[in-house]
Amino acid sequence: MGSIVLETRDLSKQYKTQLALNHVNLRLQQGRIYGLIGKNGAGKTTLMRMIAGLGFPSQGSTYLFGTQNRRELEAAGKRIGSLIEAPALVAGMSAKENMHLQCLMKGMPDYEIENELLELVGLKDTGKKKVKNFSLGMKQRLGIATTLIGNPDLLMLDEPINGLDPAGVIEIRNLIRKLSAYENKTILISSHNLPELYQAATDFIIIHEGEIREVLTHEELDDRCKCYISLEAVNANLLTTVLEEKLHTRNFQVMPDNSVKLFDFLDERERVGRTLHENDVIVTKFSVCETSLEDYFMSVIGGKKNA
Repeated sequence: MGSIVLETRDLSKQYKTQLALNHVNLRLQQGRIYGLIGKNGAGKTTLMRMIAGLGFPSQGSTYLFGTQNRRELEAAGKRIGSLIEAPALVAGMSAKENMHLQCLMKGMPDYEIENELLELVGLKDTGKKKVKNFSLGMKQRLGIATTLIGNPDLLMLDEPINGLDPAGVIEIRNLIRKLSAYENKTILISSHNLPELYQAATDFIIIHEGEIREVLTHEELDDRCKCYISLEAVNANLLTTVLEEKLHTRNFQVMPDNSVKLFDFLDERERVGRTLHENDVIVTKFSVCETSLEDYFMSVIGGKKNA
């Protein structure tokens, strides 16, 4: 288990009558990629802004790299790189000129580091080409490069793949994976593109109406989103009894609508159907399904009423 990079305790933010964050308790471990999932207005950007020091919480506390001391937090804040909303780039400058400007603004000009970061994000050979002529994916990669100035340990990326074409999405995904795997950086990334987030993240944080509803690893999500046989019957009690007594399994889940998710016998569907028929179970639905990240997210935040 990696060291704790960030911890929030009862972090809350009130904007007049709107409670944007409601007692958020969160712990991020070193070297992990956390996918922050939530609808518009769920509190994703507000949470990132509070962590980055771009706003002050109404209540609660933040521990960065184990410290809460205000003076030490200022120093710890330099170990954070954040790309929240749009990258702060000068359209009339080249990638190298933008990097140099950002380094000057952060008080750490270093041509060698600037070139290394541009190479890391795949923009070292763009020459004098102006940022205004960059593709959206190139701009996003340059924005991420600016967040890496000073070699931060924690990166926060708010919608870095928003509006990108498929090639741009793959570029950003590979870059994020590289930063985690080879640089051991902790990354907090928000996105509405849940299938893409599923491919990039090692952990998932579901936030809804300012509250953290669930935090789970990729492995835990896979376990909850695995394939299953969806069953419905006229008599749900008889259905579950037959599953237990005749098929000798309890590896199923009864849903609120009395349908049943059966996680065994995916390769023996005929046996399941035959057994149910032989034991007078009148089946009204029999299908093989798989829960997607989108489906699971909707189930956590309360289903279609919150779509």
